Amino acid sequence: MTPALALEFLLLAALWGASFLFMRLGAAEFGALPTAGMRVALAALFLLPAFLVKGVWADFRARARLILLVGLLNSGLPFALFAFAVLHISTGLSSILNATVPLSGALVAWLWLKDRPDGSRMLGLAIGFIGVTLLVLGKSGFSLPGAARADDPGTTLLAMGACLLATLCYGVAASFTKRYLTGAHPLATATGSQIGAALGLAIPTIWFWPSQPASATAWGALLAVGLLCTAIAYILFFRIIAKAGPSRALTVTFLVPVFALFYGATLLGETITPWMVACGVVIVCGTALATGLVKLRWLERAV
Repeated sequence: MTPALALEFLLLAALWGASFLFMRLGAAEFGALPTAGMRVALAALFLLPAFLVKGVWADFRARARLILLVGLLNSGLPFALFAFAVLHISTGLSSILNATVPLSGALVAWLWLKDRPDGSRMLGLAIGFIGVTLLVLGKSGFSLPGAARADDPGTTLLAMGACLLATLCYGVAASFTKRYLTGAHPLATATGSQIGAALGLAIPTIWFWPSQPASATAWGALLAVGLLCTAIAYILFFRIIAKAGPSRALTVTFLVPVFALFYGATLLGETITPWMVACGVVIVCGTALATGLVKLRWLERAV
């Protein structure tokens, strides 16, 4: 990886890690649905000029319905779920659960596309989901060594469930894209998906818009999460895919929780427990195996 590409890689991880912080600041005053709706609307407006790139508008028109639908699955629903979650659990914990996206993607691809994993990837799926289970148990009131007990286990479980449902949406969207949108211009998918998400969240955003004026901090958070963490991050992500391939680009998932935990601890005063870190390491190790980034030769044969 060249120094320039490594810098883009770190910038992308930093931006996506910051999205949890900005969602928290925005949702605290706007609420979850308006925060998600404004996020995708701003991103869509920023990305609209991409339609001027040769071939992008033609690709979008040819597959408009599918691209708009994938926008709901890959942006609208997950963003709303995470915006709800960060109101009830720490941004660091939300980011660790977000690191299970490749696990969800591998599982959905196996069940839907019959992309049967080999032994190494199967082990990774098992390890990853064990990490998630331990993380959930440690936050739900079970007495586990080093785990911090939640003040309200019911709400905590609901928020963690929202995060995992969001990662499932990402997994379904990935397989949907692979099956129906293979060959589409990346900018057509990126821009069109944000438009689809914005259209899908338009009515809930208006309906749940807060009656009290929001602060400059909340507005700034919406602008940051929409423009920096969504629109610009998408552009960076596709640049990295073009230069280094999807497998290497996927490894950004491992760094996102590091940045999110740092932002949460330094800017929001969130506590990072040894249990969260340990479970996060287990999840990342499982993800590395499940995505094929790390292989165990003695398990490489198909199951």
